[in-house]
Amino acid sequence: MGENDRRLVPPISPMTARTVDVPPRAPGLAYEAKWDGYRVLLFARADAPHLQSRRGTDLSPGFPDILRAAAELGEEAVFDGELVVIEEGAVNFSALQSRAQRTGRRAEAAAAAHPAHFIAFDLLQLGDETTMARPYRERRALLEEIFTRHDLQPPWALCPMTTDPDQASEWLDPAWGAVGVEGMVVKGLGQPYRPGERGWRKLRARATAEAVVGAVTGPVTSPDALLLGRYDADGVLRLVAQSAPVTNVLRREIGRMLTPAGADHPWTGARFRSGWGTRDILDHRCVVPDRVVEFEADVAFDEGRWRHPVQARRVRAELRPDQVPKFGEPDPG
Repeated sequence: MGENDRRLVPPISPMTARTVDVPPRAPGLAYEAKWDGYRVLLFARADAPHLQSRRGTDLSPGFPDILRAAAELGEEAVFDGELVVIEEGAVNFSALQSRAQRTGRRAEAAAAAHPAHFIAFDLLQLGDETTMARPYRERRALLEEIFTRHDLQPPWALCPMTTDPDQASEWLDPAWGAVGVEGMVVKGLGQPYRPGERGWRKLRARATAEAVVGAVTGPVTSPDALLLGRYDADGVLRLVAQSAPVTNVLRREIGRMLTPAGADHPWTGARFRSGWGTRDILDHRCVVPDRVVEFEADVAFDEGRWRHPVQARRVRAELRPDQVPKFGEPDPG
């Protein structure tokens, strides 16, 4: 057997992308839709199907529906792709997270209630051949052939791809974020697949929004980061976002405007995690919620909150807290 004729064994470190600010435009590039789900490698094998997370964790127990589809494919292959749960025409990240935590009968019940989809965008092995040394254009052609040959239906899905940068730029419209497309990944048509290498490029769709400063980390007079909230229909201030470290200019400006809050602040004694899915608790200081800031965020939005840290851009001194959209309401386009 040659170098490219061996069975891949999990875990494998997937090829990844570095973030860029401007869509690259050059001959020989392919653009894929970037989905808001779990990056996974799917080992389609009748005897031992396997689902691996980006960091190598075995996700198989939580997704028996995907394992069955992999076992029943009819040929051996290893796919790279995104795992999502789609409900009412949009990605439901919370349902995906919940499914990943279930096993056994609870996993089967969750699969029936919240079916998952595997969105394939690359091919690492087909039959006895390890295809990673092949250029992307050939791997993509083989991937499309598999979908055609087996007439694959849900839970299988083929990731949209184009070589037209203008068409791909549509995926940067925040409107796509409402259905779960959070941007694009750019790959060279001649690129091989190199595990662990940050050889691709990615852009996330971003939009601006407003929220009320409810608490800070660091000193109130010179905050490191902002905890941002919106009022719900009952008038309760709810956390919607945590900012990345603010710029020195904004730190000085907003530090002069903030006032430490008293014990009657709605977030007094609250415990906020430092990130989505983490257990670390933030050391925050409540402030009087009378200042509005504008921030820039990607479209990873779930249950009324932005999952990733946002970039606070400026104070909106002309806006009152009651002029900010309510918790759970869509932002104006």
